[in-house]
Amino acid sequence: MGTAQTVPFIKRSHASTLKPAGDLTLPEGRQPAEPVPGGGRLSLRADCERCFALCCVGPAFSASADFAISKPAGQPCPNLQPDFRCSVHDRLRPRGFGGCTVYDCFGAGQQVAQVTFGGRDWRQAPEIAAQMFDVFAIVRQLHELFWYLSEALAMRPARPLHGELSAALQETERLAGGSPDALAALDVNAHRRNVNALLLRASELARAGARRQEAGPGRADLTGADHSAADHRGADLTGKDPSGANLAGASMRGAYLIGADLSGADLSGADLTGSIFLTQSQVDAAKGDPGTKLPPSLISPAHWLPSAMPGQSG
Repeated sequence: MGTAQTVPFIKRSHASTLKPAGDLTLPEGRQPAEPVPGGGRLSLRADCERCFALCCVGPAFSASADFAISKPAGQPCPNLQPDFRCSVHDRLRPRGFGGCTVYDCFGAGQQVAQVTFGGRDWRQAPEIAAQMFDVFAIVRQLHELFWYLSEALAMRPARPLHGELSAALQETERLAGGSPDALAALDVNAHRRNVNALLLRASELARAGARRQEAGPGRADLTGADHSAADHRGADLTGKDPSGANLAGASMRGAYLIGADLSGADLSGADLTGSIFLTQSQVDAAKGDPGTKLPPSLISPAHWLPSAMPGQSG
């Protein structure tokens, strides 16, 4: 069943940097073997103007380095204005809301607001609020899976799985288009487990030609570890928790990064071209510089620029 979730980050600021399925710019060495089935039918680019600030209300967050305050699930952030805009949108990091700058809903906000609930908003129709927030959390997961499946379908080495990937993509799209009641009753975790297993198989095919390295010999994870200039080509970094790690100058070409927590990780000068299932929100959560190499579908966050560094203008 859908329930209100506590999430590590929420935001409304950088979402527009993501490209929708069907308009993916793919990492070096990966070109579509064939048109992506279903590509473009779901918009994965967040359109905050067509949302009702669902990410500013539905999820809970706790006072931390990412958030200046605590907020329970279902309660509007105090920075939210009556017009559903954020009053500190242009000052989120200085005001202690850096977590808001690294979240992306993959277009789930406008899907839930305009399609699932037909343009009704939770302020004018408070009776739908609780379900709307629960459904938003579910649809966000489905849209994220759609993003990954679209990328997997564009991997030539994963061609043997294209039939299964296409079927999973179409099923994910069907589920995302369900009614509020159907979505609220969906076991999204079960669907995610099935899709994740398929994505892992696709990544293994894509990484077959890369030299695989063990990430952090003798360690269960990479948290805070110094792996500057390390060779992580083709490595599977899921479950290794590279948050806060020093990965400056590391080679991470072809690394499998689905769900990897890169918050606070130093990617200065690192090479992430060809990395698999890396998202903009993961990049936004990390540290980097103009020397960091990213897949063409992603952009360097504004806070990576020298002018945004502490003690400098901008």
